[in-house]
Amino acid sequence: MSEQKEKKKKRFPILRTIVSLIIILTIWFEVPVTEEITLGDAENSGDSARFALVTDLHSCFYGKDQKGLLKMIEKGNVDAVLLSGDILDNKFKNDNAKIFLEQIAEKCPCYYVTGNHEIWSGMEKEFKEYLTGIGVTVLDGNYVTTQIKGKTYEICGVDDPTYMSDEEWRAQLESASSGSDNYKILLSHRPERVDYYDDYDFDLVVSGHAHGGQWINPFTGIGTLAPDQGYWPKYVDGLYTLSNGTNMVVSRGLCRERMPYPRFFNHPEIVVIEVRG
Repeated sequence: MSEQKEKKKKRFPILRTIVSLIIILTIWFEVPVTEEITLGDAENSGDSARFALVTDLHSCFYGKDQKGLLKMIEKGNVDAVLLSGDILDNKFKNDNAKIFLEQIAEKCPCYYVTGNHEIWSGMEKEFKEYLTGIGVTVLDGNYVTTQIKGKTYEICGVDDPTYMSDEEWRAQLESASSGSDNYKILLSHRPERVDYYDDYDFDLVVSGHAHGGQWINPFTGIGTLAPDQGYWPKYVDGLYTLSNGTNMVVSRGLCRERMPYPRFFNHPEIVVIEVRG
């Protein structure tokens, strides 16, 4: 009997160490980070435009008055904020999202498209009216033109296609693309729809939705599971070049307590994209 007790005593510190490590990792990988991506001529930075890509907030909490997120964007010294879907939520109260949106809309130009959770909420129309009312530009099959450091950019956007037919969504993509020679950025929540983006002349597509693949394998960098991509998803994090030469940036997003499990090796993030030349 005493021998069994001795074995238990030896096992206990090991189990305690394992549990403590899991808790530390869980807390650590919930800490948000800023990722920087540079596009264009690395030597030509004088006239660059900087965009903060914010996705999949799901109205999660980032400190009192969402100061954590606001400080990250301020440090990024960005010219505009691209809100690429699921900023608001269909189950969580949207107080946190609204606190963030109302403050950031006062600081810099903001552009928004819906994600699937905003569509699922049944409040798409109300959300769009609210966002327009606080000064956010809502894009749903259209584009706007803006000047940044003397250069013209077209900010384009499409709704999430949850309840759309293929023809309806293609119609939005058509009307969002001007065919001009200006630099065109498409906001679209879905990164997996690369076959559609290949048919148009957008210079940059910005997406979220995949949540970084939920759990990222630390050795391969591959995510475990993503909506609409299944296991070992292809488009979850960072910069991809599509077959037509379009750049696509996918953010891991900011969802934390809304998820049913922690984000292992998968920090929530804001992506700062610098477009040069």
